[in-house]
Amino acid sequence: MNDTDQQDYRRYLKPEVVSRLKGMELKARLVVEGFITGLHKSPYHGFSVEFAEHRQYMPGDSIRNIDWKVYAKSDRFYIKEFEEETNLKAYILIDTSASMGYVSDEKRRINKLEYCSYLAASLTFLMLKQRDSVGMVGFDERIHTYIPPKSAASHLHVLLKQMDNLAPSEKTNISDTLHQMAERIKRRGLIIIMSDLFDDPHRILAGLKHFRHKKHEIIVFHVLDPRERDFSFPTEAIFEDLETGERIVTLPWQIKKDYQKELSSVFDNFSRECRMSNIDYHLIDTSIPYDHALLAYLNKRARLY
Repeated sequence: MNDTDQQDYRRYLKPEVVSRLKGMELKARLVVEGFITGLHKSPYHGFSVEFAEHRQYMPGDSIRNIDWKVYAKSDRFYIKEFEEETNLKAYILIDTSASMGYVSDEKRRINKLEYCSYLAASLTFLMLKQRDSVGMVGFDERIHTYIPPKSAASHLHVLLKQMDNLAPSEKTNISDTLHQMAERIKRRGLIIIMSDLFDDPHRILAGLKHFRHKKHEIIVFHVLDPRERDFSFPTEAIFEDLETGERIVTLPWQIKKDYQKELSSVFDNFSRECRMSNIDYHLIDTSIPYDHALLAYLNKRARLY
């Protein structure tokens, strides 16, 4: 990999943001697989693939854990200790459908997919720093990218490179992706979904509740461009569905009130249904710097949980 390639994907993890995240922790508030999750390091030792250290054999230790190669060299008994690979497995699901490429002001803002990539990169850094295990899923109509969770520090570069390769693509099918992943992930963990949620709300909520049925914890980042929220288009406009190509010509001011009323209803429905199902729903628009939005969310989460 050349220096240019490295710079491209590392742009999602700005040094000034990393420095602000140093004191933060993403604390999962549900018990996951018997552990209290989100701590920096597990106090438990087990037999995972990650080697921790050698220590001298003590009476009562299982002979299965003796390192016989070390014994052959030193004529002393040493035990191989392993750390639990992680207390938490987290999966970041990123919507890459065509609508995620929308940006109302290309000179001042990034599109929704890029915004989600910056959020995902910061959360990935934070969780890996806590020795949690992080994976990533990219999806549109189908799952096209799957990186399984790992906790190694080097995994950050793998995930950042994959984030850099994401691009707005096809139509969306959020609910099918959620159902597929709910069945695919066997161990309970943390599911982080980043999307504009431009799909049937009832079907999306059914997919989210499928995860909850499997005892996962869920965070939903509902990411929108500010014009998608305020509908402040000043003149006659042609609106094109980025996923179907369908176009309509309208005077935005004539439908703005009804549009905002309907959108408010959608927000209220997501917020209410998620709250009732113990799902953490967070609405963000891309006019807010992503690091400010993330830190505000983490501070709020720390206060509540």
